[in-house]
Amino acid sequence: MLMKKIKIKKGLFWVFLMGFTIFYACKPNQLISRKVSKEFKNSEMLNKYQVGFALYDMQGRQMIFQKDADKYFTPASNTKLFTFYAGLKISPDSIPSLRYVEKGDSLIFWGTGDPSLLHTVLKGNKAIEMLKNSNKKLYFASGRYTGNFFGNGWSWDDYNDYYQPEISELPLFDNVVLVTAKQAGEMNISPRIFNSCFTADSASKAMKFNVQREFLTNKFHFPLVKTTANYEQQIPFKTSTGITLTLLSDTLNTDVQLINYALPRDAKTIYSSKSDDVFRQLMLPSDNFVAEQLLLTYADKLGVELSTSKVIASIKEKYLTELPDQPKWVDGSGLSRSNLFTPRSIIKLLDLIYNEVNNQERLFSMLPAGGKSGTLKNAYAKTDTPFVYGKTGTLSGVHNQSGYLITRKGRLLLFSFMNNNYVQPTGEIRKEMVRVMTYIHDHF
Repeated sequence: MLMKKIKIKKGLFWVFLMGFTIFYACKPNQLISRKVSKEFKNSEMLNKYQVGFALYDMQGRQMIFQKDADKYFTPASNTKLFTFYAGLKISPDSIPSLRYVEKGDSLIFWGTGDPSLLHTVLKGNKAIEMLKNSNKKLYFASGRYTGNFFGNGWSWDDYNDYYQPEISELPLFDNVVLVTAKQAGEMNISPRIFNSCFTADSASKAMKFNVQREFLTNKFHFPLVKTTANYEQQIPFKTSTGITLTLLSDTLNTDVQLINYALPRDAKTIYSSKSDDVFRQLMLPSDNFVAEQLLLTYADKLGVELSTSKVIASIKEKYLTELPDQPKWVDGSGLSRSNLFTPRSIIKLLDLIYNEVNNQERLFSMLPAGGKSGTLKNAYAKTDTPFVYGKTGTLSGVHNQSGYLITRKGRLLLFSFMNNNYVQPTGEIRKEMVRVMTYIHDHF
């Protein structure tokens, strides 16, 4: 009987000890929750529009604070976090560049959507070098990409802006024409095949030099105004199979012909760029072109049709079933307002990303760092030791940040801060977000 009482007392002791430990482990998070809640309630700015916020403790595996975290928000370029995670799962090492077969004296190749082909920054040239060094006749088999040249819900009147190149199965040169001038009055055009497509507009009353492309053709117009020194403009060109063949033939200095040929199962794959390099270009400057094209390379790897909607459906089914709220995901970049995600789903995604990379230094090297790099470089105070690593997202009336925050005491927190439907200048929204995130860093 005495032994039984001792066992009961020991059992009660351990229950008490566990409860005591959990209580005091939760106490710091409760303190953070109360203080952050107060910051939101006392902020005049954050009470003027729709705000969603979620803060998560990685070590304690606990949601610390939520404000409308189960509500859907337009994510803008926070969408790239989904594209990034899909890449970590599907293409962890390298990005497929071309599929090809050799038959007799012919080399037949298909596009995979690889954005690094002759890319301004990535310079993925391995596939191009393979074609250039081949002594066979070159044939491009088109038709793998089945979507539109713009994504679902994109703003069509942005077609002339650098951030909205068209989507294609074999992109080259970022799918843009680059106009530069080192000295005032110069105008250099690259790729050179577009030189003849430029025409001066004598009727234009523009006071500044700017190139405007016609919507459905590669006819570029510019005013009779001199370029300024160090001028640079990127204008998306109108993609087509004909343009692809012309660009390839000019680059390779050999004839490339079109062929109607279905991709066989035994087609080989050549890889041009390391995935981490492409992911950095996706995330740091928030490259929309890379984002959209990457989805097509994932489709190639998964063996599905080169279709944005079909590959997204496949990714959601295979890799995103753990999200608390079903995402409405329609493009790779976040240009579309049809995308809708909840802050708590983004928190779960950040958790999945962190565990998939399983190397904090490597992960943070691929993300904008507050006050140091990428789209967060100018958001936070300049520093060599950032405390925020994440992804921004901006459209008219939309400005978000989601990522990882390291507190002054070294705690790692996940956050998703989403601001929608505001009319104030975006700079004011950004300033208030930075104030709250800095407060969390400094006080905990």
